[in-house]
Order: sequence, then structure tokens, then C-alpha cells
Amino acid sequence: MEDKITLAAHGKINLGLDVVRRLENGYHEVRMVMQSVELADTVTLKRLPEDRILVRTDRRGLPCNEKNLAFKAAGLMKEIYSLGDGVEIFLEKRIPIAAGMAGGSADCAAVLKGMNILFGLGLSLEELQREGVKLGADVPYCLSGGCALSEGIGEKLTVLKAPPSCVLLLAKPDISVSTKYVYENLKLKELEHHPDIDGIVRSIEAGSLEGLCGKLENVLESVTGREYPVIGEIEREMEEAGALRAIMSGSGPTVFGIFREREAAKRAMKGIREKNLAKEVFLSGFQTY
Repeated sequence: MEDKITLAAHGKINLGLDVVRRLENGYHEVRMVMQSVELADTVTLKRLPEDRILVRTDRRGLPCNEKNLAFKAAGLMKEIYSLGDGVEIFLEKRIPIAAGMAGGSADCAAVLKGMNILFGLGLSLEELQREGVKLGADVPYCLSGGCALSEGIGEKLTVLKAPPSCVLLLAKPDISVSTKYVYENLKLKELEHHPDIDGIVRSIEAGSLEGLCGKLENVLESVTGREYPVIGEIEREMEEAGALRAIMSGSGPTVFGIFREREAAKRAMKGIREKNLAKEVFLSGFQTY
């Protein structure tokens, strides 16, 4: 057993996001294609001899108590597996917070993986995913990463091949979006069109970047994009600079653009910054495993 471990917690984007229906328990049935990105937090875990959980971070304003998913993950593992020792967790944040990129879920998944190693639990990925879904619908996906079709409330995963490589530009405008608000204000019965999730999967399997970009769509943008016009402004800036397509990730507000050429992505980055559309702007790519 190791006493200290450092893991990368990669963010994700939604290449496609459809909401099928609202369930009686208040959750929503979804069909999504999720893809890991190179942009990642760094999560360091250190085993402590005393029975406590200590979370620290380099990001001001991020809670380090029971409100933090990383803290909850450590608490869950200690409870389920009767771990007497404690753990110190340091989160070095790069993924924007509350951005539609599953940063909190990625950190949570890294803690589950890290504690499995630190405490020599020998749990399989499937076992970790069964525990992870108790903490959040995105956690099982974040434990495996890569490209996957996600169904149910997000916990039913089908592994897909990696999409064609490209240059990604990620831009989070300086706004806060409530996921709860977005889902509550999604008018499913009024939607005349839904994203072609099966078409996205076929394009990935065929290795067609153009085919994939022609089908990228996020049904939640009908809510968030209407509420925050800056999302559409960022998308237009990216596409005018040469993006094959630009859409919002998750419930927002992060927008991602897919480019063939790095120079075109850099032009879009410059334009976004000069027009003050977003302060958190990153060049990235798909993370494959």
C-alpha cells in the first residue's frame, strides 16, 4: 500500500445531450455522448494515521467540507469499508467550477480511485462505479472516462471508440448556471427537435470528424442559451474563426469548439478574450485511454 498518490481528474464535454423524459423521482432520463478532455485537475491524496478527512484546494471559494464531492467520496469509502485511518486531499483546480464539465464529479472519481489504491481495497472499476453513482450521476462516467454513450440518469454506460483527434477550445463565460434551474425550465413537450444521438455514435464509429460536428447538439442549450446570450456569442466567435462546430457542454455555461487547426483555435481564443466574452479560455483536446 502507498501512503501518497497523485491522480489527474479530467473534465468532460457532451458531444450530444438529449433529455428523454422527466422521471417520477424528479430525475431526468437522458441520452448523452460524453468525452474526456485533456484539461484536468490534479488530485493528491495522503493517508493520515488519525481518523479524519482534510480537504484543501488552491481555488478560493471552493468548499472544503461536506459540500465538496471529494470530501463526500472519502467519507463514503471510510464508512463502507470501515477505514480507521484518515486521508488528506489536495485539489489543484484547472477545470472551471460550475461549468458543465463535471469538475466536481471528476475530483470525486479521483478520490474513489485514490482511496482504493491507498487502502489496498482491490475494488474493480464496476464496484467503484456502483458506489460512485450514490454521489452523483456523472461519477460512474468520470471513473472510466474516454468516450461513452450515457443513458438512464447517466449511470448506464456504453464504451465507444475514440473520436478523430482535433483541437478543442473551451470557454467559460463569467456567469453561474443552476443545473436544477435548467432542467426545471426545459419544456420537453414543446420541443420539436431532439439531438441525433444515434447519428453522433455512428459518426464516431465511422471516424468522421465532419459527420460528428454536423450532429453536435445539446437540448439544454434551449434553456441556458436563451437565458444567457453570451453563450451564442462565443459560439459564433469560434465558428467565424474556423471551428467546425461550437456548442455548449452540459447545463453550461462552458462552450467548446472543435477545430482542425491549432492556429484557428488560437484566433478564436484571442477574439473571445478581446471581446471579454470569457476569462477562462483553454486550448485542449480529446483525452483518450
